Amino acid sequence: MTNVALKPEMLEKPMNRSRLSEFFSRLVKTKPLGTLCGCIILFLILMAILAPYISPYPYIEVHPPDRLQGMSSKYFLGTDQLGRDLFSRLLFGARISLGVGLAATAVDIVVSFIVGGASGFLGRKYDLIMQRFVDAWIAFPGLLLLLTVMSVSGKGIPQLIFVLGISGGISGSRIVRAAVIGIKENDYFLAAFAIGSDTYQTMKRHVIPNITPVMIVIFSITIGGMIIAESSLSFLGFGLPAQIPSWGGMLSREGRDYMEISPGLALWPGFFLTLTVYSLNMVGDAVRDLLDPRLRGSN
Repeated sequence: MTNVALKPEMLEKPMNRSRLSEFFSRLVKTKPLGTLCGCIILFLILMAILAPYISPYPYIEVHPPDRLQGMSSKYFLGTDQLGRDLFSRLLFGARISLGVGLAATAVDIVVSFIVGGASGFLGRKYDLIMQRFVDAWIAFPGLLLLLTVMSVSGKGIPQLIFVLGISGGISGSRIVRAAVIGIKENDYFLAAFAIGSDTYQTMKRHVIPNITPVMIVIFSITIGGMIIAESSLSFLGFGLPAQIPSWGGMLSREGRDYMEISPGLALWPGFFLTLTVYSLNMVGDAVRDLLDPRLRGSN
């Protein structure tokens, strides 16, 4: 029988699948709360994706005779001050809150990698200048800085995503910088430098694969903060336009003005916002514990 040599690319996919299945197996066995919260997040994402198909009414459709109605068979969670179905608005609000949170976190990760990775990898004068800029940025109160930028850029989903992502990425770049500096002290990095490996190959082979777990943890933990920031800006009137439903905007407008008459207008957006942020934080903690080698002994 002829022996056939297996090429690395032939083994790459099964190995990746086995690692992924092992990760989810450890997640279910050692982090049941994180697993439950992950299922909740997946359910909320599915609801947001299917919102146009499962919402009983368009979120902008008004029914003036049915304004401020309670829970009923016609209106699952009641109506607001204009007679709009609250359940439909919550579904579309999930699309906005989760979508803005995910997109802003993706921008945050890219900015953190560019600023922190370059600062830690290049070092010297570049690192000194960049870190003084980061110090100055962090010195400003975060909410005041966001309000100032949003008042200049105007309301809208793209503006909100980039403002939150860039602001959070600059502030969080120090975590990536610290991870890159730690990698530079390892023998394999010094060996690559000694044999004359160029910057691109060194980043590709040694830096990016080793900081990927850190980036995953940052991503999972940052989403909750982004959703809170979007809700805070919408609550203060600097987030999205009034015609776009978001959980923070619903709390700010009809929830605050009519909560004594119809408590559900504030209760339900607040409940979904709390549930989402809590679940994301629990998932982020579980992923961090599983990916951080220093914490594996505590699982």
